[in-house]
Order: sequence, then C-alpha cells, then structure tokens
Amino acid sequence: MSKKHPVVAVTGSSGAGTTTVKRAFEHIFTREGIKAAVIEGDSFHRYDRAEMKVKMAEEGLSHFGPQANLFDKLEELFKTYGETGTGEKRYYLHSEEEAAEHNARLGTDKKPGEFTPWEPIPEGTDLLFYEGLHGLVKTDDVDVSQHVDLGIGVVPVVNLEWIQKIHRDNAERGYSAEAIVDTILRRMPDYINYITPQFSRTDINFQRVATVDTSNPFIARDIPTPDESFVVIRFADPRKFDIDFPYLINMIPNSFMSRRNTIVVPGGKMGYAMEIILAPIIDRMMEAAKSE
Repeated sequence: MSKKHPVVAVTGSSGAGTTTVKRAFEHIFTREGIKAAVIEGDSFHRYDRAEMKVKMAEEGLSHFGPQANLFDKLEELFKTYGETGTGEKRYYLHSEEEAAEHNARLGTDKKPGEFTPWEPIPEGTDLLFYEGLHGLVKTDDVDVSQHVDLGIGVVPVVNLEWIQKIHRDNAERGYSAEAIVDTILRRMPDYINYITPQFSRTDINFQRVATVDTSNPFIARDIPTPDESFVVIRFADPRKFDIDFPYLINMIPNSFMSRRNTIVVPGGKMGYAMEIILAPIIDRMMEAAKSE
C-alpha cells in the first residue's frame, strides 16, 4: 500500500454493475482534476478470445479462476505502481471501435478479442484505478489485495446479478439463454473460491437488493429498475475513512442505517451516494500523497 501512489480497486463479477462505480469515480476525477491510470481487469486475462474458447471447450476453464488469468502480473503492477507510480499495462480489445483506436495509436494490426502489446503507464498520474474481476484476489501464491489502498466491492444479491448478466449477454453479445446458463454453471466453483472471498477484503461494498421477485432469474423478463431496489453499503471499518453517517443520512433522502457500519439507500440514489461517500476519501488520499 502506498500514500504517494495510491491504488484504488473496484471489483465485482460479470454483470455486477462495476461500470456504475467506474462512472462515479470518473466524475470525481474530472471534478477534482485527478489524472488516473485506468486499468481494465480484462487486460490481465491469460488468453485472447479465440484461445479462451478452446480452453473452455477442452479444459472447462472460466475467466474467474487463476488458470485463465495473470494474477502474478496484476500483483506486480499494483506493487510497482505503489512504489514508483508506474508499471506495465495493456488493453483487451472488445470491439472493432476499440481495435481501430488502439491500432491507430500503436501502429499495430490487432483484432477484436486480442490484446495490445504491453506498454508503460505514463509518468505523472495521481493514482491507479482498477476495475474488473480480481482487484482484491488472493491465492496461495499471489496476494493482490495487500497492495490496494481503497478496495470497493460491487455485489448485487446473486439472483439479481444473474438477471443482469443474462440480459446483458443476450442483448449485447447475442448469447442464447442456454449458453449463458452454461457459463454461470461452469464458473460457479471459481466464483465461490476466487470472486466471493474478495468482498471480505474490501473497504466498502455496494450491494443492490431488488424489492421485486427475482426468485427465478432464468425466466425474468427484465432487470429490476433502480427504483425497484435498495443499495446496502457496508464499511469494513468506518473509522479508517472517517465516515460521517449522520451527514450521509441527511444528504441522501430516504436512507437509513441497518447496522453500525451499514447504510441503506434507495437504488435510484446509488450513483449519487457513491460520489458523496467516495469524493472525500479520494480528496484525503490526494492530500496524503502531496505530503509525502
């Protein structure tokens, strides 16, 4: 962990909604003039899209487990950035648009589903911001979490998470319901062993809980809306970041405390709550970095 070069990690499984947190951080970074080195978790997969299809068919690998990821490289990056403010990153190309953008920048000829070459993080960034599956992962050989200064978990209740994944993969990727369910089942052992334990190492968890029936996620016709849910926000140690619960309850309408370290907010206020909570924490991190 580093005061001078902080590492912020947002972690959550596929379909969890980490993009909402990323957007909240982007607003904070823009407003405060913070230059972040943004790291995408997909870039630390071990195999490109074509190779992974073969591995899934032959060995039953999932993107959640260590065999399909470069956990050692991720730990090395977090450690190196904390010590020096730089390190190596690359990009996983999700689409034709991303491929065109990075090919133009790097003079390469990469296709969607492939990785760009490793390249140094430019000097002069204020913090490292990671968003992906494994920001606080720990195994017998690797401990990424020990290098994280602020760990955020995005953890919908599991049925809601599955509903979000099913609808996203169908709408954005054209996967059939059967293929999506097969993916969920194949990933379950790695989900239990490598994804879920991370949420006991986070500083703050945001867990969306639907207020409508999600008991059979595989037949749900739509994703529950933000207004059909609450967000349970748990702080591992409120004293670590000097969390002012009376202030939060006053600022976020219809919020309430359910435990001494937990506040519950309406689902429609999730993004707002994130900014209210996270902005002061980031401000203090930046002040501490300047004083080093």
